[in-house]
Amino acid sequence: MAYKTLSMEEVVAFRRHLEAQERSAGTVENYLRHVSAFARWLDGRPVTKENAAGWKGYLTGGKYRPATVNAMLASLNQFFLFTGRQDCRVKPLRLQRRLFREEDRELEREEYDRLLQTAQQEGRERLALLLETICATGIRVSEVAYITVEAARQGQAEIFLKGKVRLILLPQKLCRKLLRYAKKQKTVSGEVFLTKNGNSLSRKQIWAEMKALCRRAGVAPSKVYPHNLRHLFARAFYRITRDVAKLADVLGHSSIETTRLYLISTGAEHARQMERMQLIR
Repeated sequence: MAYKTLSMEEVVAFRRHLEAQERSAGTVENYLRHVSAFARWLDGRPVTKENAAGWKGYLTGGKYRPATVNAMLASLNQFFLFTGRQDCRVKPLRLQRRLFREEDRELEREEYDRLLQTAQQEGRERLALLLETICATGIRVSEVAYITVEAARQGQAEIFLKGKVRLILLPQKLCRKLLRYAKKQKTVSGEVFLTKNGNSLSRKQIWAEMKALCRRAGVAPSKVYPHNLRHLFARAFYRITRDVAKLADVLGHSSIETTRLYLISTGAEHARQMERMQLIR
């Protein structure tokens, strides 16, 4: 049997396929990045089951976390399904259910406050308000475009993503800040967060601005990325409501199990809880 190499034409067609399925921009970007990484690793070799398994072995060699490996394999398997190479698909790693969060990646409230303070001191008004908006609403970075002048006036944003529609309530204090900022920028309608040229802020630009800020704020770069603000929102919301089902609805999760992952305690927190049990005499 003759095996074909991986062509750029297939990657382009895969992108169109994902976009036709209305996958989010972040998902499309991740899938293509993973498939491109596999293509670079192949270095002109044919696409075979053996080579796909070899890439899996390369990924599990210690460079990537197990969850990242599974995400990359899932992207590749979707590509194989699209290109009719079902026989090349590889099985994901079997992961034990996570018991604790990784402390070196968990953004704490005081660290979030330092990020905000640093952005404000440096005159980064847009970035400071963007951090507050994501953290106060729990939206995804791909949903920032739904924060509009109209939404701020109404106190709520209607978000269309992943084939679902959900309503996000905006705190009144946040609405006032959004409207003041929009007025200052002479934005009378549409998206609040725009570039100097009036374009939507890209996911990459938001990441880059946050990463640049963390060093000056004295916060570990491993803790500073948009999704961690969503996690901080989830933990704060749950501490007040103790309602995981409602939190799942607010976050737009289809499964409560996904939401529970946001609420896992760190190993240090678990150790303190065990100490409070006072079961050792």
